[in-house]
Amino acid sequence: MLRAGFDGMLWFVIGWVFLIMAVVALVMAATARADAYRAADKQSKNFWLVILGITTLVNLVVPMLFLQIAGLVASIVFLVDVRPALRQVSGGGRRSGGSSSDGPYGPYNGGR
Repeated sequence: MLRAGFDGMLWFVIGWVFLIMAVVALVMAATARADAYRAADKQSKNFWLVILGITTLVNLVVPMLFLQIAGLVASIVFLVDVRPALRQVSGGGRRSGGSSSDGPYGPYNGGR
């Protein structure tokens, strides 16, 4: 009886994790510019919106483990491969070194 309750709670948590990852990836895909996908040499924005939208829908409506795992793989590919490439192309990548007072042409020295 205790194991059945644990198993039920475990699958409930796993289902929520799958759903949250799909929604986060879908929102990130929707907020990126369409031309950034082409510049990063990735699939189109519409492709990722359809794939991640189907993943979110599957997690909400038809919670079948095989389909959820396939959607999880798609979400992970987007978050690990596509999103960093989009950020790099869009100029949203991390800055290497420098301080917070650096401007586009070098450090701001306060008018000295």
